[in-house]
Amino acid sequence: MRQDAPDVKKRSMASGVAVLTVSNLLVKAAGLLYKIPMNRAVGDAGMGYCGAAASLFALFYMIATAGLPVALSVMIAEARGVGNVRGAKQIERRAALLFLLFGGVFSALMFFGAGPLAAFLRSENAEAAIRVTAPAVLFVSVSSAVRGAFQGCGNMTPTAVSQLLEAAGKLFFGVGGALWAIRIGCSTPEVAAAAAAGVTVGSLFGMLYLLAVRLIRGDRDLLRGDLYLRNADIPLRASMRRLVSIAFPVTLSAAVMSLSSMIDTVSIQRMLRASGTGAEEAAALFGNYTSLAVPMFNLPPVFLYPVAAALTPSLAADLAEGNRNRARRRIRQSLRYAAAVGIPAAIGLAVLAEPILSLLYRTDSAHMAAPLLVLLAPSSFLLCVLAVTNACLHATGDQRKPVFSMAVGACVKAVSEVFLLGHIGIRGAPLSTFLCYLTVTAMNLAFLLRRAGCGAIRVRDFVHPLGCAVLCGCTAGAVYRMAEGPAGSHASCVLAIGCAVLVYAASMLLSGGIRREEIASLAGRGKTQGLTRKEPI
Repeated sequence: MRQDAPDVKKRSMASGVAVLTVSNLLVKAAGLLYKIPMNRAVGDAGMGYCGAAASLFALFYMIATAGLPVALSVMIAEARGVGNVRGAKQIERRAALLFLLFGGVFSALMFFGAGPLAAFLRSENAEAAIRVTAPAVLFVSVSSAVRGAFQGCGNMTPTAVSQLLEAAGKLFFGVGGALWAIRIGCSTPEVAAAAAAGVTVGSLFGMLYLLAVRLIRGDRDLLRGDLYLRNADIPLRASMRRLVSIAFPVTLSAAVMSLSSMIDTVSIQRMLRASGTGAEEAAALFGNYTSLAVPMFNLPPVFLYPVAAALTPSLAADLAEGNRNRARRRIRQSLRYAAAVGIPAAIGLAVLAEPILSLLYRTDSAHMAAPLLVLLAPSSFLLCVLAVTNACLHATGDQRKPVFSMAVGACVKAVSEVFLLGHIGIRGAPLSTFLCYLTVTAMNLAFLLRRAGCGAIRVRDFVHPLGCAVLCGCTAGAVYRMAEGPAGSHASCVLAIGCAVLVYAASMLLSGGIRREEIASLAGRGKTQGLTRKEPI
């Protein structure tokens, strides 16, 4: 192999992180642009019906596809690492058949079982939205097969572009369909179904793009960077056993976390209905929580999902080559990044919850959702750390550990949510989410510490961003209060966020919490790549 191979891998991971980060930010922006007009057009009840369909889609999508892309990217990265291009191609074809099978089964289940599923969720008016969303499971399953192959080759661009196409389809066709349904006088459930159709159309566009790129590029990604070929057939049984052994635990862990979201869907509406709340009012309260507070809580981890996606095959390749020191440094830098992003984001969401929501949504809806976002904010940081630790455990061969920790977390959420909803109402939902993610993150860190050693996890990597984030939060609150009177709520909110970002960035740089070479690495520039920068172990 060439002497500069490690540098090539570093640049590949950093550029992959940058591409996926920009893509995910644009996807989230499109998601907000979708929810803002929908919230104003159909209200919280309509968003509740869309939320019920989205929860089912997420659950079936996770079961069908969550583990296989990870397994596919790991196995292709391993095969390419030893120059076995023929084996990599065999793995890709076999995995694609599994994706197609699982996606078809769950798509059919969601389509033909829409009525019973809506009744189970106590959201009978969501039946049409569930049925319209069902084909998206099949489309995204096919897309995931192609994405896993590209990611295993270190090429993140097709994944990023396909995600943007999916988001654009959801935005334009979803909002357009909803507005058309409103214009012709459709009922709220029918408008929700028209909005949900955007998910299916966007998924179709993303799938067609990926298939076209795979057809055009052929085997060029598999051959990239190889100086020698050691082609060898991989036995069908061995490859499928390996694929399932990696994918099954990952799928279980993802399904457990989707199930925890489903617990919200079922528990909140059932408890509200049991207390005498009407069906439409219960859907409105649920829609207010899931459509306003939850998307904001899910925004900071967008910066970590690309790191996790690029980390898994890179870390697996390091371990396959026997370079444990580089793998340990890679883990630590990823956790440092999770802390640097997640902690200030959580504090900022808590301090400016209502101003941020009012900036985007109706004032009455924002006022109702703000206390829930304050309670959800700490969980956002935990979700950032969870994304990295899951990727690390998957790459190091400990796929069963995240399954166990997430199963325990889901049990904690189910038990605590039933208790808290009965005593403090809907505020019990974000509190139970915090208890769930706290349990899972603590267990994952313990597993990773045992696997990678103390050099990969250091407490000071979390304490330093915390101090700078507290200063950032105080700045945001003070600027907002001073500017709210003369400038108004919206302008003062934007000003407070800008000042807080500047204060946090300056304090982190001046105090050494983040280094310039790490910023260059995450942007995909510079000779020194911070994600694998040599440090004392």
